[in-house]
Amino acid sequence: MRHKRTLWRLLTLAIALCATVLTLAACGSSDDDSGGTADNVRTTDTGQLAEMTRATLVLDFVPNAVHAGIYRAIAAGYYRDHNIDLKVIQPTSTADTLRLINAGKADFGLADGMDVANQIGEGLDIEAFLAIVQRPLGGVITLESDGIASGKDFEGKTVGVTGVPSDNAILETIVRDGGGDPDKVKVVTIGFNGVQNLESGKIAGFTGFWPADGVQVNVDGKPTRDFKLDEHGGPVYPGLVAFSTREHIAQDPALIRAFAAATVQGYEDTIRDPATSLRDLLAENKELREDITSAQLDAYGPLFQGDAARFGTIDPAAVEALSTWMVDNGLAREPFTPEVYGGDSYLPAAGGS
Repeated sequence: MRHKRTLWRLLTLAIALCATVLTLAACGSSDDDSGGTADNVRTTDTGQLAEMTRATLVLDFVPNAVHAGIYRAIAAGYYRDHNIDLKVIQPTSTADTLRLINAGKADFGLADGMDVANQIGEGLDIEAFLAIVQRPLGGVITLESDGIASGKDFEGKTVGVTGVPSDNAILETIVRDGGGDPDKVKVVTIGFNGVQNLESGKIAGFTGFWPADGVQVNVDGKPTRDFKLDEHGGPVYPGLVAFSTREHIAQDPALIRAFAAATVQGYEDTIRDPATSLRDLLAENKELREDITSAQLDAYGPLFQGDAARFGTIDPAAVEALSTWMVDNGLAREPFTPEVYGGDSYLPAAGGS
């Protein structure tokens, strides 16, 4: 009987040892060639990446001036300095960015702060960890020649929206702020063709990103009046953020810290020397028009840090303001807290980028 118990113990030990070996082997390799990072990222004693690690960033849209700090960090080697071999992907839509992150097919994404909040409200387990701009980018763009001076002046006129639910909330907020009735505005869905439709006179205004779309219309020789959301009844909140899933952040905090540190360096360079960052952006994206991109970067420049003490900060008060506005406008079923939304815990120490 004692002999049988001994054999049983030895067999149990052997099974456990085999299971351990197989687990370690599985963790040490991956068939996933999507650019995502394995869970066993090796770190130094100080919590930094200890070896070169492949990672993927999905932009919010086609490369443009708001991404200048990303391309500056690539050109200057900041990601590689932090042991990240970064691949940048251009999405087909904002939904594509969110889908890739939630499916674990990419490490980081960029999205409008409101889109991230909306996804959190829908129960998706994502978190923002870096603010790229400190103000909302959305608004209603009109031509100065049309003489629209307040939100009330949109009554009886045709305004184009992309079809995203937040567009209607932005338009309604701006109209109400001017004392107007949103129900008296003729709203048409035009996708992302606002610039063309406005310049051709088909619409009196459209919802878009004023530092991008509004600037393009101006460069085309048609002066605009931009009704910016946060200046016309809307909240101040981060208009573009970097985010990932909570699971990925918890599994690979060193990767998140490294990406944040390199990105901060790139945007701090851009704030100090926009001309160099513009050249880096244009060098990697030959299809961009220099005149439009330069003017857009001039518009984005003051927004990168804004009134924050440093680049990248996510202000809890701004998150609370966004939460209240989204609930009031039917874009969120219930309020969300700054703790759920995300924060500054992965930013490098001040002066330690």
